[in-house]
Amino acid sequence: MADSNQNDLFSEPKGPRGFPVAAMAIAAVAVVILVAVLVLMGRSHGTVTDPDKLQPLAAYAPNLVITGIEMSEAAIPSGGKQTYIDGHIANHGASTVNAITVQALFPNDQQTPSQMEMVSLNIVRSREPFVDMVPVSAAPIAPGGEADFRLIFEGINSSWNLKPPEIHVVQVGTK
Repeated sequence: MADSNQNDLFSEPKGPRGFPVAAMAIAAVAVVILVAVLVLMGRSHGTVTDPDKLQPLAAYAPNLVITGIEMSEAAIPSGGKQTYIDGHIANHGASTVNAITVQALFPNDQQTPSQMEMVSLNIVRSREPFVDMVPVSAAPIAPGGEADFRLIFEGINSSWNLKPPEIHVVQVGTK
């Protein structure tokens, strides 16, 4: 009798094999859940997604005051030019700032929308013998703190009227 049970365990099933409906249903539910998670993760949750659209100001932006805007240009070896926007930023809020993304709106004299560019704000660490910049994460701005900054842009179109761009703080990282 023991041999009979042992043989039954390792023998082929005697009936016709059916389609594993339960396994397919579980797999289908798992795929639907995975797709839903990916769709939700792909949605914009306050992140900047389209630099060609005017972005809303970051919630912490009113605490960051930008002053002393100065502009300069430099030719680059590829034949284009870089536009530098230097300025000063002060943190009048209660949090330490460790990341800033700005959107610059370069005006023109035509009745067309301004050119919009987004860049991370970099802190000027030193100016001699050359301008040394670091991301805000490397030199966080404490509450009440201030820092000089530089923004660098390439490819500003020729319709720009050379007036200072509007600078909007659209993302702020705090701790």
